[in-house]
Amino acid sequence: MPVPYWVQDSVFYHIFPDRFANGDKSNDPPNLQKWGAKPNIWDFQGGDLRGIISRFDYLLELGINAIYLNPIFQATSSHRYNTSDYYKIDPKLGSLEDFSSLLEIAHRNNFRVILDGVFNHCGRGFFAFNDVLENGERSPYKNWFHAHRFPLDAFSPGDALNYSGWWNHKSLPKFNTDNPEVRKYLLGIAKYWIELGADGWRLDVPNEINDDGFWAEFRQIVKNTNREAYIFGEIWEADPRWANESHFDGVMNYPVKNALISLLLGRETVKQFADTMDNLSKVYPRENLYAMYVPLGSHDTERILTALEGNIDKLKLAYLFQFAFPGAPAIYYGDEVGLEGGKDPDCRAAFPWDPADWKGDLQPWVRELIAVRKARASLRRGDYSRVMAVEENSVFACSRILGEEKTLIVLNIGTEKQDIQIPVKSLNWHDGQIVRSILDQRPFTIAKNKLLITLPPLTGMYIG
Repeated sequence: MPVPYWVQDSVFYHIFPDRFANGDKSNDPPNLQKWGAKPNIWDFQGGDLRGIISRFDYLLELGINAIYLNPIFQATSSHRYNTSDYYKIDPKLGSLEDFSSLLEIAHRNNFRVILDGVFNHCGRGFFAFNDVLENGERSPYKNWFHAHRFPLDAFSPGDALNYSGWWNHKSLPKFNTDNPEVRKYLLGIAKYWIELGADGWRLDVPNEINDDGFWAEFRQIVKNTNREAYIFGEIWEADPRWANESHFDGVMNYPVKNALISLLLGRETVKQFADTMDNLSKVYPRENLYAMYVPLGSHDTERILTALEGNIDKLKLAYLFQFAFPGAPAIYYGDEVGLEGGKDPDCRAAFPWDPADWKGDLQPWVRELIAVRKARASLRRGDYSRVMAVEENSVFACSRILGEEKTLIVLNIGTEKQDIQIPVKSLNWHDGQIVRSILDQRPFTIAKNKLLITLPPLTGMYIG
């Protein structure tokens, strides 16, 4: 079952549902913070599925064509990784009808919608765990979990000691996926939501279900239901074990983000960055490399602008590279307008819908990069190669080549303006040939097998 063809043509938008937009105040819970208040781990701010629908024009104008939603199933928290009912949309987010409406408007506009699958653990409100809490050793579901002794003691302060919880959290009891009944239940969920029209699954902590057979069966069931469904896993390191025909189409390519941050903060040299990108471009089979989900931010990490110490020029440069590297670039909601915040829960702030709160020209820059990526097949499907990495002037260049279409990507990471001579033999550009900056159409002429350009500090260019 091949990797879906559409993934490498996608630009993802990652939405934390409670914080994107409030489209239906009738489902707001009593413990509602004011929109835009400093987030905490207990309260809600009212975002819902109708909110996404009501702001769909914004997504269309931005240019993205795929959405990844953090969990939307019934749970007691705003993050919803403690699921209590996998077959029910959380009422604070809306109804199954609202979800169907979101799918309808998305598919009508050639968008895909990816759901977050939390199959390693559930919440204490999950029916089977409730039964074990009530009936202890007599529960027919006692082997659905990893009980060490009874009673489970699930609500007193402290770590989970009497049963296994994710990172020892009592609120996140871990499933026993060796149990055939548990596997059948979880695989039924996977099939159900794909049958309803979801376009794939992002899998939460899949490495903690250290069972290749489970994931092979998961893949088969999902792909038999919709062969074009996309499956990607939350894997934090470069590891080809997880991207292949018996696991996932791709993973969250966090190493790209981490290397960019290290480069832009001076923790890593241009040469080290180039070596890292070379490795990341080769560690996976080609079809899986081009199906990577490539983020700069997520609900689990501090905001990318915060990580870059508030420097918008550095963030623009990071986006320039992200949109040129193999895989599907992903925007974490609000990053494109300069939303800041530390780690969870600060990285889950409400979207600022007043454009007066948007920082600089960041959003138009992201919109332009999306348009360029859509227009140039080489940026989506072309072969990736390093062209140069010069440490003394902090210049990096790479290329994406697809047939006769060639795109050169050049970054000046330094704090000084640079006159850069770029060797272009690998692009087969010849003396006298005129090439142009893709973003502003400035012409350049090839001479002596080199391209001479000038870049201000912390800027970059696409040339083709």
